[in-house]
Amino acid sequence: MTARTDFTDEEWARLERAPIVAALAVSVADPGGPIEAVKESMAGIRTVIEAAQSGGGSELVDAVAKSAAAKAREHKSPLGDFKPRGATAGDQIVEELGAVNDLLSRKATPEDAQAFRQWLLGSARRAAEAAKEGGFLGFRAERMSGGEQRMLERLAEVLS
Repeated sequence: MTARTDFTDEEWARLERAPIVAALAVSVADPGGPIEAVKESMAGIRTVIEAAQSGGGSELVDAVAKSAAAKAREHKSPLGDFKPRGATAGDQIVEELGAVNDLLSRKATPEDAQAFRQWLLGSARRAAEAAKEGGFLGFRAERMSGGEQRMLERLAEVLS
């Protein structure tokens, strides 16, 4: 069993923001309009809230989700000091999630690490499916763009 005490405060903050960062990866991969961005962001936040309320599949996921949800209730930014910017924002996000994966490999049980990785991939997929991309007034729009699909593949690779 992996517990909060297994991580430093900085490491725990990195875990707390990871599902939001995973959802953000999709938004950065294929930026749509403001409505799409809000829908994708909300999908990541809902992933955290639902895991906090009903359980996320492992004790580590549950603990991180509850901790992140508590921060959200206090109106604290789930991203903390992580602010990817510029043309390399997607790469910064992938690098951040790679660091999370390394942290899980070093400090979590294999079962908790795998459940956490699946939770992150689920957050990203949920964000990708939250808003249709392209088209005109919803016509000929696709559920998931090519850019989003490529980002999901990158995340699956970095979180393996």
